[in-house]
Amino acid sequence: MIYYVEDDTDIRELALYALRQAGLEVRGFSEAASFWEALGESKPDLVMLDIMLPGESGLDTLRRLRAHDATAYIPVMMLTAKGTEYDKVIGLDAGADDYLVKPFGMMELVSRCKALIRRAGAPAVASGEPEVTCGAVSLSPQARRVSVAGAQLDLTVKEFDLLKTLMEHAGTVLTREVLLELVWDIAFVGETRTVDVHVQTLRRKLSEAHSGAGSLIRTVRGVGYSFDPEAGR
Repeated sequence: MIYYVEDDTDIRELALYALRQAGLEVRGFSEAASFWEALGESKPDLVMLDIMLPGESGLDTLRRLRAHDATAYIPVMMLTAKGTEYDKVIGLDAGADDYLVKPFGMMELVSRCKALIRRAGAPAVASGEPEVTCGAVSLSPQARRVSVAGAQLDLTVKEFDLLKTLMEHAGTVLTREVLLELVWDIAFVGETRTVDVHVQTLRRKLSEAHSGAGSLIRTVRGVGYSFDPEAGR
């Protein structure tokens, strides 16, 4: 089940129709109050939020979801007309797992939703999967915990998955397309800044935890990104 909070009736109904045509169960809400009422009755597999809503904003709703243990790990996608990098960073920092800017294609919306639901329902990491350590960064797949020079790092679901992927392929340059497929399960979405925005926030958090740690993620211009354990030393 998907819950979609959007006050624009035309956009909401079009998205609901596209998702239902793709075989997904979905409920629409025009504001946060009715969404919270439904959430009290049944928890969805995915929440889609517009930022600009009457009353409680989408960002405030997202923060409330992340603040409670019962809803903290429900995947959340932000769908909004606000397309600046600053707005994306704010949404991702608040705990969003993905971000789509209006106007968006219905095929991309369906693909992103299926990917988020698929990942959320994936079986737990195998007990034998070892901890990964590269330079000052240590990552535990089982505990989904990251530390930098001993200091624990607070990451969103997608930030953790992105860092894990980069660390597991340390020294290898991964293109944006490969990262979208490995981390988001999206084979092709056209023009998107999803990877770049997540890398940007991940670098900032690494640097805040330990000076210079953000430089561990190296940009290879025109190609993609690489995790370099020797950087920042």
